[in-house]
Amino acid sequence: MNTLKALEVMREAIRQRPQELSRARRSGQQVVGYLCCYTPEEIIDALGLIPLRICRGGNEEWMEVGAQYTSTKNCAYVREVVGMFVDGKDPLLANSDFIALTTADLEMGRVAEVISYYCKIAPIVLDMPRSLDNASEKEYLLESIKDFTAELERRSGKKLDQGRLREAVALYGAIRKCLLELYELQAGERPPLSWREVFEVTQAGFYLDRRRYLTLLGDLLKEVRYESRDTGIDNRPRILLCGSIIAPGDNKLLDLIDDLGGRIVGDDLCTGRRFYQDLEVKEPSLRGIAEAYADRLPSAHIVCLRPFDEDRRFINVVNLARSYRAGGIIYHSLRFCDPFSFKALPLRDFLRQKLGNFPFLTIHTEYSSSDVEALRTRVESFLNVVASRRVRREAVESGRGQAGRP
Repeated sequence: MNTLKALEVMREAIRQRPQELSRARRSGQQVVGYLCCYTPEEIIDALGLIPLRICRGGNEEWMEVGAQYTSTKNCAYVREVVGMFVDGKDPLLANSDFIALTTADLEMGRVAEVISYYCKIAPIVLDMPRSLDNASEKEYLLESIKDFTAELERRSGKKLDQGRLREAVALYGAIRKCLLELYELQAGERPPLSWREVFEVTQAGFYLDRRRYLTLLGDLLKEVRYESRDTGIDNRPRILLCGSIIAPGDNKLLDLIDDLGGRIVGDDLCTGRRFYQDLEVKEPSLRGIAEAYADRLPSAHIVCLRPFDEDRRFINVVNLARSYRAGGIIYHSLRFCDPFSFKALPLRDFLRQKLGNFPFLTIHTEYSSSDVEALRTRVESFLNVVASRRVRREAVESGRGQAGRP
């Protein structure tokens, strides 16, 4: 399959981004490095600051360093984040004037304490309510966003401008619309690009100047809509990928699925579709932003006090499985990422209630190469099950078609 030109341009822009950020900072601009998808980028942008999502994954060395400052019982991602701060050599982190964290994941509150004490970094923390099911909790989030904005204003010396906020809301809305269209395109029978490419494009938006990013997304959409690419019908087993964060650099499971002949057609990851799904700011104000972030598809870290039948995350997974004709779900959870690990069995049971005996594989892993072969065996067996079920289903459907002919 030939490489998409717009994707190559995007990759080169990412390679050049650290130098670009250095030049911007020398000219007086300020960068806000943030880690969580609940961080309201619109506000950072409207203040004339540069938003930069700096989450990292898959670095075993950083994870081991981080364990010396936290605990081996902390989530692998949290340990790596701490190790990244202690190491201090990541080029994006090094180009961040301010660090922003949220407490959507309670462990991130501990990260704030650790980097403040050991790294002498005073993060700006957006305090999240534990649940977002009622009006009082949404009002709490609004007050937190007001405090977050005020602290950004204080540290940067800038003031939030209504006109710039309106422009930022429109910009990020346009970006999310483009990403959703790309996501839909990758799931077709003759996809003009793969899920891995859309995942990569989504994460490019963590780093690049957002106005340039929107232009590049437009170029990519034109290319995949109108230019022919050597893609036949893709009959590989269709997989929906769910669960814990898969941060940039954490490619172990993704590579295994690709190498073993699987095809990811959907996800509910905070570094993938959930980053922009169901996030629509209807009013360019702090209240409008608070309402949009409160109403978005929630993380497993946000407590759902409703019955499982009303859990929006569970309902979303069922809808994605149906919409993208997934043959099975691989549920990935990082070790000690308890909110996601605890939801694995209830989600499996919910899927079986809604979709019957739907293939479901739970993967527990961390940033280590020691379990690659064990994961390979399990993923290969699972893909064989999914492929066999598809063959049987197609044979039954073909038989019905034959029986209906004169």
